[in-house]
Amino acid sequence: MRLLLAILNLSKKLLLHGLFWLLVLAYFAFFFGFEGAAFEEVVTFATFFLPVTIMTTYAFVYQIIPGYLIPKKYVHFGLYTFAACVISACYICISAFYAKVLTSGYTYEDSYPITKSLAYIMISVYLVVALSSAFSLLKYNYATAARNEELRNKILEAQLKFKEQELDYLKLQIHPHFLFNSLNTIYGLSLKNDQNTSEMILQLSELLDYILYQTKKPVVSLNAEIRHIQNYIALEKKRFQNLLCVHTDIEEFSEDVEIAPMLLLPFVENCFKHGRGADGRLQITIQLKFDNEHLRFTIENTKPEIPAENSDSGIGLENIKRRLDLLYENNYHLDIKNQKDHFHVQLILKLSKNPVYA
Repeated sequence: MRLLLAILNLSKKLLLHGLFWLLVLAYFAFFFGFEGAAFEEVVTFATFFLPVTIMTTYAFVYQIIPGYLIPKKYVHFGLYTFAACVISACYICISAFYAKVLTSGYTYEDSYPITKSLAYIMISVYLVVALSSAFSLLKYNYATAARNEELRNKILEAQLKFKEQELDYLKLQIHPHFLFNSLNTIYGLSLKNDQNTSEMILQLSELLDYILYQTKKPVVSLNAEIRHIQNYIALEKKRFQNLLCVHTDIEEFSEDVEIAPMLLLPFVENCFKHGRGADGRLQITIQLKFDNEHLRFTIENTKPEIPAENSDSGIGLENIKRRLDLLYENNYHLDIKNQKDHFHVQLILKLSKNPVYA
């Protein structure tokens, strides 16, 4: 099958080249004619210049241009071009001599004078070479541009797939934090036979639905994110009891306002994971405003002056930063202040721009 295709392609190429050189021969015959000469004599005279034209053209198209011009070896290109022109000029002169002798019947009397000068014949030959070389360069540039575009598309496709895989990986890292903390809370209450345990299990199931299913969407309603933040806080209130104080200042938002899922919730989870002051109490302040296409999310929590072991931010905040870079590149501002007795985060999102991935 491959051999057959190769033969067909070669046959097609030979046919196209043959047709091209027939057109060149017709061009030579039209311009290199003898005054009053018969058609056969004109074609015979023009045919003598076809071999040197073919050899010079192929020398440029298949050797000199791809070997020296395209790789930008300009000095070598200039030298080989000069050499090719000198050699071809000699062959043109020889061809003109034998063409004149043959068409005149080896006699000077009653021979037909050449209507064009030798310089004109050379210009005509080199015009064919120049046009063929220019076409070869255009074909090469087009093929290069097509290959570059195909390569660029493959790179963009690979980057998109990598970005999607990285986002999925980041989400998988975030999920266990919520599950671990919430299950610990439920476990602690179950040991006390607390009546709120069943309510907490229901709240956790809603969180699981959001984490496992809703986060597969490219965007979710901001109100949905807020509801699950409130749901998560309600779960933690059961655990902290009177040691928790949460102040919220959240505007009412239209259902049309959307953000990437699980974007704000990890900041809240991080407060409970690393918070609490020196007295064991935890104070959290959350503010969420919408101003001129910008969502302003501010959250602050108390923390011990001397951090406990393993109290670093871990993968939580780093994941959020990476997700923001991937989803809202150049359309967000994140300010994190880790001060002596409290931790402050402010996130400003430009919501006129949708997240990058779909």
